[in-house]
Amino acid sequence: MAGFVIFAERVDWHTRSLVAALKARGVKPRIVSLRACGFAVGETAHGLLLPGFGDDLPEACFVRSVPAGTLEQITHRLGVLHALAALGVRVMNDARAIERCVDKSATTFLLAHAGLPTPRTLVLEEAATARMLVDSAPGDSVLKPLFGAQGRGLERIPPKGALPEPEAVGGVYYLQDFVAAPAQSGPDAVHEDFRVFVVGSRAEAAMARRAKGWITNIHQGATGAEVAAEGLLADYAVRAAAAVGASYAGVDLIRDAEGRLKVLEVNSMPAWHGLFDATGRNMAEPLAACLVGETVSA
Repeated sequence: MAGFVIFAERVDWHTRSLVAALKARGVKPRIVSLRACGFAVGETAHGLLLPGFGDDLPEACFVRSVPAGTLEQITHRLGVLHALAALGVRVMNDARAIERCVDKSATTFLLAHAGLPTPRTLVLEEAATARMLVDSAPGDSVLKPLFGAQGRGLERIPPKGALPEPEAVGGVYYLQDFVAAPAQSGPDAVHEDFRVFVVGSRAEAAMARRAKGWITNIHQGATGAEVAAEGLLADYAVRAAAAVGASYAGVDLIRDAEGRLKVLEVNSMPAWHGLFDATGRNMAEPLAACLVGETVSA
């Protein structure tokens, strides 16, 4: 095996930071798009087509992004990641973890199955049943796209509220109880949740995300403030990453009206620029250390 790979579509701030952190450890990674990879059974020694490697395999791969595409294209790209893992290549994160996190229903199921507190969630295909469940919910419901990120496509629906037609949600309704956080009433209320960055079974950094509206994603205009990555916040985040099999993850949590933490989501390809702005810590360092197999003390 020879060399390291970063699977990325562009050399953005995150990729440059990771390259610098790896170079500081004597590793010069190749940046490769999964679009350029494929299978070459009978042509290469390992049966894969990896630009720049020929019959060799990388020692380790970091997945910064899986490019969007058709179902066939995405299946093919994830298939390459599955094959690399089957050949003994260390992949962060591997295809199985990515698949579990991209599918929010799978993530929620695995969180609950691991004994982690998470909001009541219902996922189904029939619009009439979905409307009945919204009407009978204890409060507002949040409708999320099954595949989605950065706070896009979220809708807060009150009981008796209208639901979009099935084609607008890909034929699947993912409904989760809206979590009303403490002291959230009034025109000046600030909505807050938390992002914890986990690397190799360790909570490396955390921030509170605060916004005037109920959507608290940094890409949607929320601001971040550093909080301690310790205690139950860190414990839940590390357990959530383990539940989906992620080597690294951005875990989102929230406190309910009684102050109890609940795990909302696990992101298998999280950005960390907002976290860097809030904490001054660049997650490229612990990510590079994990990728090259350094031992990190607790």
